[in-house]
Amino acid sequence: MFEEGQYFAPVNTDADGTVVVELGETHPGFADADYRERRNAIAALALDWSPGLPMPTVSYTDAEHEIWRLVSAELAVKHRELAAHDYLDGAERLKLPADHIPQLHQVSELLEPLTGFSYLPAAGLVPLREFYGVLADAKFHATQYIRHHSVPLYTPEPDVIHEVIGHANALAAPRFAALYRAAGDAARRVHSEEALEFVSRVFWFTLEFGVISEPDGLKAYGAGILSSYGEIDEFRDMTILPLDLVTMGTIDYDITHYQDKLFDAGSMDRLEDVVGEFWETCDDDMIERLKADGGKG
Repeated sequence: MFEEGQYFAPVNTDADGTVVVELGETHPGFADADYRERRNAIAALALDWSPGLPMPTVSYTDAEHEIWRLVSAELAVKHRELAAHDYLDGAERLKLPADHIPQLHQVSELLEPLTGFSYLPAAGLVPLREFYGVLADAKFHATQYIRHHSVPLYTPEPDVIHEVIGHANALAAPRFAALYRAAGDAARRVHSEEALEFVSRVFWFTLEFGVISEPDGLKAYGAGILSSYGEIDEFRDMTILPLDLVTMGTIDYDITHYQDKLFDAGSMDRLEDVVGEFWETCDDDMIERLKADGGKG
């Protein structure tokens, strides 16, 4: 899934049709046979789905619902202090359940009347162009598994908590939803892989890891920060830079650690003027000129 897809555990299908999620040796669930079997089964549900069919339903266990309850409660406390106003407004409009993991079709039923967005199931990695392309149609690819029970406040990869608590609350806010759509339009407009990568990196440093100055301090609006119990406590101590399209679109970053360079949008108006307008108008030539000129956002 966009930048996330580069660190999703690969999903493979064996010769006999068995779906296998390949977890790395450092993954909390690597040595847990039951968890690995669970991941395989949930990934298989998504692989078996095709448009026109009912959304796959996961029969979550009590233990999985408990992880959601714990993390949802802990993040809600932090969001009240550290999340951007528009994100909190989206959360209030959406009213996600705090006591159980919602099915993706249930989240879609809540979202669609608000901003038109709905979810699509993903087993794991979705190619960048496909992931971004459907954003233009108000669709969002999401996985359905939840993190390992041994570390409920940590995950090495985005899970349903990230996909739903992180992104759905933003997708319920009209101004953020419009930015997601604009990113999708940009992905469909550009042709080269280099231009698509530029678009995706701007997405990474805004809708995944963006921060914004509000009257009562620096707040987060990026889903990657707002779904991370640890990172949400640390983001104010990182190097905070002003919005700069060229830097965001070309800077190297390490997806295995907290992001140490974040870009302050300054305001929602500024975010829409700089990033929204870029996504609404960019093409391959514009991106090449930006990179060549080193222009500022």
